[in-house]
Amino acid sequence: MITSYPLARYRFDFEITRLLRLPDYAGSTLRGVFGRALRQLACVTHAKNCQGCPLRRTCPYPAIFEPLKPETTSLRNISTVPVPYVIEPPTWGTRDYAPGEMLSFGFTLIGYVQQHLPLCIMAWQRAFARGVGTGDGTAELLGVNSVEEENDGQEILRSIYLPGQHLLDHPQHTQLPTGTPSERITLQFDTPLRLQQDGHALPPSKLTARTLLMALVRRASLLAEIHGGKRLYSTEEFSELAEHAQQITSHHHLTWRDWTRHSSRQRRTMQLGGCIGKWQLSGNLTPFQSLLRLGSWLHVGKEASFGLGKYRIIEE
Repeated sequence: MITSYPLARYRFDFEITRLLRLPDYAGSTLRGVFGRALRQLACVTHAKNCQGCPLRRTCPYPAIFEPLKPETTSLRNISTVPVPYVIEPPTWGTRDYAPGEMLSFGFTLIGYVQQHLPLCIMAWQRAFARGVGTGDGTAELLGVNSVEEENDGQEILRSIYLPGQHLLDHPQHTQLPTGTPSERITLQFDTPLRLQQDGHALPPSKLTARTLLMALVRRASLLAEIHGGKRLYSTEEFSELAEHAQQITSHHHLTWRDWTRHSSRQRRTMQLGGCIGKWQLSGNLTPFQSLLRLGSWLHVGKEASFGLGKYRIIEE
């Protein structure tokens, strides 16, 4: 059972200085402006892209935003390297933020890249100073809070940075629950869940508990090993988890939510709909207790880095 994980969660608070309009789902928009600002701050060569750059394996930009495939034999064949961050945008729905209003969003860093938090803070400041969303709305950083969870599950915000002051020390690992788990748990998916098969997101009718749980196992394992140098499960343990997952029953009330985004980097429009709603799991959930809590912070499925696949746990 996982007892701790190399993960730190933050909440960024900004005050709007020029009307800022965010689309229905702002995760993609926030990721785009963050990536551009991060590259401008980190890149010393000013090349158009990172291809062939001799600094690529030591530069913080690719480490955070475009990680390379690991050189270790066991991970060399993975198709996609998960990025070590998660952006949690404001709730779904187009909204205009007027000057003087506050805009808050979540930001999670995993593993080694936590050392680059000061650079990430500067990148977010630059992004909002230059303009975000339709009309290039601007905002000033008010502060950064560390989000920590108490033993009773309540979240505590601790201020760790105010503009012009030093960044305060804070936990770099998150402790996970080890008590007696429930035999039934409900997950409330608030953003589209995209569990894929053969390159296509599965509709509600084709989702199973095993598909979900093993997607969580793979995501948590890859992030920990690639970005934290820690292997969570042996081959035997992975197989045992797959067998346990097969025995879990599920009942869900999930519906499909369509969502379209335009990628300026890829210069194309993409359909990124997924499943939202409640998903109840029943059975011996002991092997997945800490993993399910961890997944509520890491998210699950495709495009988790900008907030898709987010769920809350409703214990019964």
